[in-house]
Amino acid sequence: MFTSVNRFFLLGGGMCALFPVLANAQDATVPDAANTAWILTATALVLFMTLPGLALFYSGLVRSKNVLSVLMQCFAITCMVSVLWMVLAYGLAFGDGGPANHLIGTGKFLMSGIGLDSLWGDIPETVFFMFQMTFAIITPALVVGGFAERMKFSAVLWFSALWLVIVYAPVCHWVWGGGWLQGLGFKDFAGGTVVHIDAGIAAIVAAVVLGKRKGFPDTHMPPHNMTLTVTGASMLWVGWFGFNAGSALASNGSAGMAMVVTHISASAGSLAWMVCEWIKHGKPSVLGIVTGMVAGLGTITPASGYVGPTGALVIGLLAGVVCYFATQFIKRSLKIDDSLDVFPVHGVGGMLGTLLTAVFYARAMGGLQPPAEDYSIISQLGVQLTGVIATILWCGILSFVILKVLDRTLGLRVTGDEETEGLDLVLHDERGYNL
Repeated sequence: MFTSVNRFFLLGGGMCALFPVLANAQDATVPDAANTAWILTATALVLFMTLPGLALFYSGLVRSKNVLSVLMQCFAITCMVSVLWMVLAYGLAFGDGGPANHLIGTGKFLMSGIGLDSLWGDIPETVFFMFQMTFAIITPALVVGGFAERMKFSAVLWFSALWLVIVYAPVCHWVWGGGWLQGLGFKDFAGGTVVHIDAGIAAIVAAVVLGKRKGFPDTHMPPHNMTLTVTGASMLWVGWFGFNAGSALASNGSAGMAMVVTHISASAGSLAWMVCEWIKHGKPSVLGIVTGMVAGLGTITPASGYVGPTGALVIGLLAGVVCYFATQFIKRSLKIDDSLDVFPVHGVGGMLGTLLTAVFYARAMGGLQPPAEDYSIISQLGVQLTGVIATILWCGILSFVILKVLDRTLGLRVTGDEETEGLDLVLHDERGYNL
């Protein structure tokens, strides 16, 4: 997300021109029509990733007795986060912040001061507000995969709300809202830390705090409907173009390159995961190839505005291999029941992509480093590692605290009998399938 004066964008099809994009309401007097139209489109694409993309992807992966519970969680989180973003979280992420600007934003609560004429760079701030809202929606929705099939619906809502305000909004401010990581020169184009590391860490903490599903790992728990999963995965792929290319905040060459590298990484991640599975298990699975796609998409996300096609190819291939073996390690060796593999795919992928950004941004590695910029891969790796560690610690510790408080007050988990019956009937008095 290029949102500060020291970030740069490419114009046209190549490195033909560069200019700084200023990120406040005084940068332009009128909105740019082309940029505004593209970010409106990108906003719809990112929301499409959650509803219906992620909702279908996740709901197909669980057992049939829990399909509605996942759909309900994704839908309810979308509604709740939208309201909280307007009331409080947008201001915490993108408010001016005053003396504490490097830690948290203040102001703009209830969208105060944001009207028809308010601009963010050269697009209406209302459009920027909506675009960022879709990121805030999908991040806690991703966390659902870590505790699927066993958390109370009330606990899901309370956790998602508190987590958005306490965990997500501050990290978003650090990286994109003028915070301390942005000041260090940290590079995260579209959410390697803000979205994927945050979601992955929260998911594995939740999986550990809640404990395993009944029967895990001895009982086989296959996806109940791979058709839903592949349909949702395909929607995620399409929606991700809004996620990454939209983060250029402009209709220009930077957005075009981000779209190209996003697609290449997704394709390479799919093939790499498929080959790993084929070699290890003798057959390639549909679940494997779509999971590899998500790994490729998540891993390229932080790098998508900084790397070229060759870097994207390497990042995608590494994503498929590294995330595949991370999934095996978490499930089979550590026996942690991260139900839908959020941490090994999004968390590990986000870390990998954030670190590799430092490498493949370099001009010598085919990256988009401007010719005049004095750049050190080692120095940037230090900055990237700082951001990764800070996000892991902040998210891990606070997610644990939120979950423990909720466990002592509301209770996090349904009873054993309720888990056996399924969350659809127990929590919502409905069935996904009446056959």
